[in-house]
Amino acid sequence: MAAAWQRLMVVVALVFGIALPVVQSHEHAPAPAPTSDGVSIDQGIAYMLMLVALVLTYLIHPLDASSYKLF
Repeated sequence: MAAAWQRLMVVVALVFGIALPVVQSHEHAPAPAPTSDGVSIDQGIAYMLMLVALVLTYLIHPLDASSYKLF
């Protein structure tokens, strides 16, 4: 029984001896590259400004057209 216990301890020590240094080596890995460089934010702002311009155009245009009598 003692021999089996010693073999188990040797196997556990080998697993930890191999696995733990591998886990620690990833600790100092470089940071991942940024996923966004701001282009999507700029595009979203541009779409919002275009929507505001479209709404203002449709709000102001009927006021200009009301002074004209088509029929």
